[in-house]
Amino acid sequence: MKHIIQPVYPRQLVSAIPNKIRNHFVAAIGEFVGTLLFLFFAFSATQVANASLKGNRAAQQQGQEADEQHAIADSPDTATLLFIALAFGFSLAVNAWVFFRISGGLFNPAVTFGLVLIGAMGPVRAFLIFVAQILGATAAAAFVQVLFPGEMRIATALGGGTSVAQGVWIEAFLTAELVFTIIMLAAEKHKGTFLAPIGIGLSLFIAEMTGVYFTGGSLNPARTVGPCIVLHSFPSYHWIYWVGPGLGSALAAGFYHLINILEYETANPGQDFNEKEMDRFVFDEEAANTRAHVVRPDAVDVLEVLEPIVSPIVSSGNSADPLRGRSPVSRTSPDPPSLTLPFSQVETAPIGPIKVE
Repeated sequence: MKHIIQPVYPRQLVSAIPNKIRNHFVAAIGEFVGTLLFLFFAFSATQVANASLKGNRAAQQQGQEADEQHAIADSPDTATLLFIALAFGFSLAVNAWVFFRISGGLFNPAVTFGLVLIGAMGPVRAFLIFVAQILGATAAAAFVQVLFPGEMRIATALGGGTSVAQGVWIEAFLTAELVFTIIMLAAEKHKGTFLAPIGIGLSLFIAEMTGVYFTGGSLNPARTVGPCIVLHSFPSYHWIYWVGPGLGSALAAGFYHLINILEYETANPGQDFNEKEMDRFVFDEEAANTRAHVVRPDAVDVLEVLEPIVSPIVSSGNSADPLRGRSPVSRTSPDPPSLTLPFSQVETAPIGPIKVE
């Protein structure tokens, strides 16, 4: 397979822009396009799923008020719920994987808020991303309305007799699950971070399986406000789709801070170790109880404890550089005897979230 030929970019023009401004712009553009694509495919599938219900529910919906006109059904249709949940889960997984290295692949103001609460994102970047997410969601809803025939039926609404108070807490708990999944799988760097989009997509899938029938399964203020803007229709309880996900993000961030204070890495150590690292490091519960800082193991720490071995074959080398002229194999011992260290003295936890200003 041939290598991709990189086009010649106006480097001088780009280099004239300060890195912070350029990075904010790239992140905002990435979130706008990513949110648009994520919600466009999710909205499209929702439109298809709800189209089959329109004829069957037409007579029942004639007397409903505007707040209830977009409810999925009076009784759960599990096939429709599964279809919508799969659409949201798969769309998030694919687009989060695509945009993960560009903007983080958030597509959700509630997730952005959660990252701010754990210190992984600064307020300026968060505000720009928030605006981009709202615009992307609105554009996605507009495309669905223009491209597909018939009435657009993708707005979130309470259903199944759900009260406003119940709707707030359903949204809160479902959002907490999603945000905590993102924090642990994507914000904290570990050996499985590259697979995070799969877990994140599955997290949204299981949340949608529960939430679509009762609240419309928002978990995302942008997902709710976009269709409302396009339809020029805001239900009286629209605020629950902001308060609920906000509470959920706060719950997830609070629990994350709690387990970090308690040094959760010591409860089930070695999850990011490979077999060689497990052989070299020994967990010492007594040492861990000293409240010493516990962090992830680093190969540099291992190499620092090794003393260079002078090869007798090249022992007559330059005295100013006793390692000159030797192969990498002769520089270190292949089986160092003193490589076992107490658990509390080495890195053992996933790398914490990298803050984005």
